[in-house]
Amino acid sequence: MPNSITFNPNYPDISESNKLYARATGLIPAYSQVLAKGPSQYVNGVAPKYLRRGQGARVWDVDGNEYLDFNMAVGPISLGYAHPRVDEAIKRQLDDGITFSLMHPLEVEVAELLRDLIPNAEAVRFSKTGAEVTSAAVRLARAYTGRDKVLCCGYHGWHDWYIGLTPRNAGVPQTVQDLVHTFQYNDLASVKAGLDEETACVILEPMVFEFPRNNFLHELKALCAQNGSLLIFDEMWTGFRLALGGAQDYFDVVPDLACYSKAIANGMPLSALTGRWEMMQLLDEVVFFFTTFGGEALSLAAAQATLTELRDQNGPAYLAEQGRTLQDGYNRLADELGLADYTRCIGHPARTLVTFDPAAGDPLHLKSLVQQELIKRGVLWSGFHNLCLAHTDADIQYTLSAYREALTILKQAIAEDNVAGYLRGKPVQPVFRKTGDFNVKPKRRPGNNGRTN
Repeated sequence: MPNSITFNPNYPDISESNKLYARATGLIPAYSQVLAKGPSQYVNGVAPKYLRRGQGARVWDVDGNEYLDFNMAVGPISLGYAHPRVDEAIKRQLDDGITFSLMHPLEVEVAELLRDLIPNAEAVRFSKTGAEVTSAAVRLARAYTGRDKVLCCGYHGWHDWYIGLTPRNAGVPQTVQDLVHTFQYNDLASVKAGLDEETACVILEPMVFEFPRNNFLHELKALCAQNGSLLIFDEMWTGFRLALGGAQDYFDVVPDLACYSKAIANGMPLSALTGRWEMMQLLDEVVFFFTTFGGEALSLAAAQATLTELRDQNGPAYLAEQGRTLQDGYNRLADELGLADYTRCIGHPARTLVTFDPAAGDPLHLKSLVQQELIKRGVLWSGFHNLCLAHTDADIQYTLSAYREALTILKQAIAEDNVAGYLRGKPVQPVFRKTGDFNVKPKRRPGNNGRTN
C-alpha cells in the first residue's frame, strides 16, 4: 500500500526504488552523486531511494509514496519545491535561452541584489557549486597574501586543498595535504597554535550547529587582521537562512571573502563568491577563476526570484519561527518521555540537528530507528531539520506527533537494550564528515628554522 502523510500500519512499498537501485549497481559508484542522498544515509530496506517529484514541503518517491521532507535536497530548497515564482522566472528565461555567447544582464542584476543583501559584497563572482567558490576563495587569498598555508574548520567540498585532510584523501599529493590544517570551533587557542606568518587564510563555516561563544567570530577576525591572513566564511548553510546577509549579517562579523550556494536559487545550480574589492579585483587579471556555465541564465533567473521572495517574505524570520516550534517541541517530548539524557535537538532554529547519546546505544542505530519510524509515518528525515518557507504550522504539528510515536518506540527499544532488533533494514552508515581533531598541528618543514608548514 502506498504510504501517505498519515499514521498508518505499513512501511512504504519501495519496490520501484529497489529496481532502480539494482540497475545502478556496478554502474554508478556509490550509487549517488551526493553522499548525503545515497543509500548509506538511510535505513536500507525501509527508506525510499529515488524521488520522482516535489511540491512545497512534500516529495513523492518513484513508487508514489508521499512524504513531508526535512532535507530540502540537502539544503538548496529554501522556498519549497516547484515554487511558482521561481518556476515562472525559469520558464520566462527558458523562452529566451539558457547560455549565450556574451554576458547576460542577469549577471549584473543578481550581483547587484547580492551587494544589497550581503555586508561584504563589494564585488561578486558566480559559479555553479560550493566547492568551486571555496576553492576560488582560497586561491584568491593565497594570491593576495603571497602565502600558502590554510587553516580551516568545517566542511568545504571535494577539491584537493580540503579533502586531503579527510580519510578520503587518496589521490591528493602529500605536498597539498601539508599546506592545510584544522582548528577547533570556539577554540581560539587552537587557532593561535596554527596561525603564523605563512598563513594565507582562515576559512570556516561560521556556524554549523554550535553557536559561537565568547565573541569567537569577532576575536577570530581580529586575530586574522593582526596576522595579515584573510578571513573567509563558508556560508553554504548559513547564507540566506540565518539572515538575508548570512551569518556575517546575523553575527555582525564581516569577513574578507564569503562563499554561498545551496539556498540561493531554490534548487538551481548556482554559487557565489563575495568579498572586498581590494581582494576581489585580483580576479580581473591576476587570479584565474572562470567557468563556462557561471553565467547560465536559468539559475540566475531562479536566484533573482528566490532572493526577492526571501526578502519580501522575511524568510529567515519565518524559518526561525517554524524551526523554534519544532526544536522546542522535540525537546519537550524528550523530557516528557524520559529521554532527555539520550537525545536533544540542537542548533539554530532554521537548521537543527537531532543528537543521540552513546549511553543509550549505538547513535547510528538510535538514529536509524527514529528515521525508520518517521518514514513509516510519512516524514523523510536524515537527522536534520532543513526548513523551507513551505513548511506550515500543520506540518510542524504533524511532525511532532510522528516524533511522539517514534520516540515512544525508541524508549521501549532502549529499555530492552535491543535497538538493533527493532530495525527492519540495514542501519545508517557513518560518513567521513569529521571537521575537527585531525591534522590540527601543521607539519614542520625541514630547514626552515622551526617555522611550520
